[in-house]
Amino acid sequence: MCGFAGYAGEGFGAEHAPQLLSAMGQAIGHRGPDGHGIWIGPGIGLSHVRLSIVGLSDGQQPMTSADGRYTIAFNGEIFNYVELRDELKARGATFRTGSDTEVLLQLYAYDGEACLQKLNGDFAFAIWDAAERRLMLARDRMGVRPLFYTEHKGTLYFASEVKALLTVPGIEAELDPVALDQIFTLWAPIAPRTAFRNIFELEPGQSLVRKNATNRLSCYWTLDFPDAGECAADTDRSEELRALLADAVRLRMRADVPVGSYLSGGLDSSLISALAAPMAPNGLNTFSVTFDSAEHDESSFQQQVASALGTRHRSIASSPETIAATFPDIIRFTERPILRTAPTPLYTLAGLVRETGMKVVLTGEGADEVFAGYDIFREAKVRRFCARQPGSKIRPHLFRKLYPYLPGLKKQSAEYLSAFFNVSGTDPSDPIFSHRPRIKSTAAAKIFYSADLRDTLGGYDAAEELSARLPERFGHWHPLHQAQYLETRLLLPGYILSSQGDRMAMAHGIEGRFPFLDHRLVEFAARLSPDAKLKGLREKHILREAAKGLLPDSVIERQKQPYRAPDSSSFTGPGMDEQAYVSEMLSERVVTATGMFDPTAVSRLYGKCRKQPVAGFRDNAAFVGILSTQLWVGNFAKKQPVTEISAPSKSSL
Repeated sequence: MCGFAGYAGEGFGAEHAPQLLSAMGQAIGHRGPDGHGIWIGPGIGLSHVRLSIVGLSDGQQPMTSADGRYTIAFNGEIFNYVELRDELKARGATFRTGSDTEVLLQLYAYDGEACLQKLNGDFAFAIWDAAERRLMLARDRMGVRPLFYTEHKGTLYFASEVKALLTVPGIEAELDPVALDQIFTLWAPIAPRTAFRNIFELEPGQSLVRKNATNRLSCYWTLDFPDAGECAADTDRSEELRALLADAVRLRMRADVPVGSYLSGGLDSSLISALAAPMAPNGLNTFSVTFDSAEHDESSFQQQVASALGTRHRSIASSPETIAATFPDIIRFTERPILRTAPTPLYTLAGLVRETGMKVVLTGEGADEVFAGYDIFREAKVRRFCARQPGSKIRPHLFRKLYPYLPGLKKQSAEYLSAFFNVSGTDPSDPIFSHRPRIKSTAAAKIFYSADLRDTLGGYDAAEELSARLPERFGHWHPLHQAQYLETRLLLPGYILSSQGDRMAMAHGIEGRFPFLDHRLVEFAARLSPDAKLKGLREKHILREAAKGLLPDSVIERQKQPYRAPDSSSFTGPGMDEQAYVSEMLSERVVTATGMFDPTAVSRLYGKCRKQPVAGFRDNAAFVGILSTQLWVGNFAKKQPVTEISAPSKSSL
């Protein structure tokens, strides 16, 4: 795991290249505290920061092939590098190191862009072909590792994090109002947009080839599902799943340093830990975060699983005070406004891992997207069921079963539940039917927009852009698969793997590994029948079956508790020792200067939060979203005028 940056083109003077590449590397030095190297050629420069995990004695990157033709800067891991190295040796290749970096470099030399199809890993990389004067950038299928790029004065600049691009003279941070509106609608920008105007991200499963100052974008992998009428029969394939998941864990245990595991106490991380424990030669270290509030805390389940598996378990408490004190750093690492404080405890957790001297942890992320574990999938199923008999007084009571942690719903009438879950408000044929309630509740926070921002956005609708960019085959899929695609293609890489994943871990130089996102497992799950994943209202049905015998029944059958953290109540409220930056960032003077929000409306929201804890989703999302936007501007843009909208990208999801 590492980070890299660089440029391709003649727009930057060669005499200044070493200084620029050093600055780019220093900006992302937290990603690779074990080494820093640069490489410069005609019209090309690469900078790399190294976190030593595989091939500890193999030196630093960038790495150049023995014949001098190819040079690589690589972030991530190729988990099947051992098998690929054996294949390459059979084809005549010889190796100078034992690293996966050299395997990738040699594989590209043999197969060119087609090498991407053979990789099982979480990666982003840049490879320069000196003979062809051609650069290839690529990113892993699921979007685990980040990669950003921009053009300036005829030169392409790229980096693992945007902050490296901002060291380039002439590249300045400016908040993209469309991206902000997408965040306040969908929780994340629609790639390739980022929060930064004219700075883009390479999308998951995509490559970019640059030659003769021209860029060519290609998609080498995309998530696909069978047609609704062609889903596999609902037979028990749990043993097949268990074997495949065990192999995904085995590959991700490969490292020259110990590998630990996050343990939330839920099914996903518990199952990963159960499979990893026998593979850890000196025993498995597990890590978790705890909360003071009962609605967020899962410590009793964490201790139960750790005891059952015999792991060396450590936990760290996340208090509202810690969340508030750390939040400015969180926005510096997420590089985007966010609507929840959930990344903050994970940042603290990664710090705990680093304090123990470890560098690598397995996590359970991805299981909810791949095996339909989120409440949004069950909710959409119940909404469709109710829509078939819109006047039913019985069907809406099913909503109570979805959210046992929301006791207020238990007392509500069928009419209230139908209205609350928007049973009759959306058309079941709407391609984003499953996500409309979330979009509606999130977008309610837009009442705090400034008049200038409203005028700038005009009639722009982020949800409609999302709908318009869905793949051609989307309409042929089962409704559950449509909902899974939306969650996996947008929120997973756009928020879960970035703001809560890579950025929080790499802020402390920790590599997270995600067995559930092994592309073989993702493709296997996509071919399963919807009932294998969501059987009635039992989410992750096949995964629960695969876990039998590995975990206590109480964990296997436990209803999912969404990972959440205290939001606005972390920053203000009765008895809170408020952080000084909060009142500064939300003051009328600073809000007016930023120009994105109505200072009077923000002042009212701030006053409301100070008088009493905020329980409503809208006010929580608005408070965190506004505060994080203000911090983003303070961290990156300093001053932000509201200007015209740039044209949305035409690339599809």
